[in-house]
Amino acid sequence: MTTREGTKAVFTVAPGEQGLRLDIFLSQKDAGLSRSQARRLIDGGEALVDGRPARASYRLRPGERVSLHRPPPAPAGIVAEDIPLDIRYEDDAVLVVDKPAGMVVHPAAGNSRGTLVNALQFHCGRLSSVGGLMRPGIVHRLDKGTSGLMVIAKTDEAHRHLSEQFKKRRVSKHYTVLVHGDLREDEGVIDAPVGRHPVERKKMSTASRRGKAALTRWRVLERYGDCTLLEAQIETGRTHQIRVHLGAMGHPVVGDAVYGGSKRAADRPALPAALKRLARQALHAGRLSFLHPLTGRVMSFESPLPADMAEVIDFLKGWQKA
Repeated sequence: MTTREGTKAVFTVAPGEQGLRLDIFLSQKDAGLSRSQARRLIDGGEALVDGRPARASYRLRPGERVSLHRPPPAPAGIVAEDIPLDIRYEDDAVLVVDKPAGMVVHPAAGNSRGTLVNALQFHCGRLSSVGGLMRPGIVHRLDKGTSGLMVIAKTDEAHRHLSEQFKKRRVSKHYTVLVHGDLREDEGVIDAPVGRHPVERKKMSTASRRGKAALTRWRVLERYGDCTLLEAQIETGRTHQIRVHLGAMGHPVVGDAVYGGSKRAADRPALPAALKRLARQALHAGRLSFLHPLTGRVMSFESPLPADMAEVIDFLKGWQKA
């Protein structure tokens, strides 16, 4: 069945298919699907066995029902859109932009318009091609609900240089984050691998068997009783890293509907009135430093706390004194 959300199919495992790996089974059932593509869909939670997520290496049994969802293909090209950008710096090699919360970084299936890349194409025209057709200029990303500073590569040379800095951990990224609870210590380090959640395949987790090394340093900026304002510095850039690490500590990010932040707010009757106005996770990339790919000069930028986060913090300060 084909829908706007993509193609859906259900297959029943025959006796002669017993013992086949899930990825091989799907590549055999769908002529247009390679084994590597099947693995990506499985890892993304798009394939279920009897309604449950499974690994690509799962050995199938007769009678099991395998459902496969194939998202619609990504759009063929980027549409340049005249969307306002908060540009903090620009030259012929790089551009630093302050991304607002709610903006997706690059187009993908089901989300082809209104992204940062659409806006950059209108503003710059030419961007680096190293990241691929749908991610021109994108060296690193921020989640849709995270605001703050990003560096964009205009040329392939700049892109490769910046990517090497990220790989060697020479880029400094500091985030301001509001979490639930009162942390006992004033600072700490979270050193826990992050990978795909073992059951909920669209989430990340520190319990993944295939997690990659991830390190987050944090320190307390202010305490508000039931909430704490932190500065977090990441030395690795895993997907949802800060949100996953802090959630695993028992201090989820305020407003984070995926990793427990929204539920914690609902459990505290005095908080939701203010926190409901924050329609995203309270996470802001406030400081960014890197070496200019051409001159080697240290480039450092700061972004003030967005109005929505500042409003919640002001409420918490008043609520604490009440």
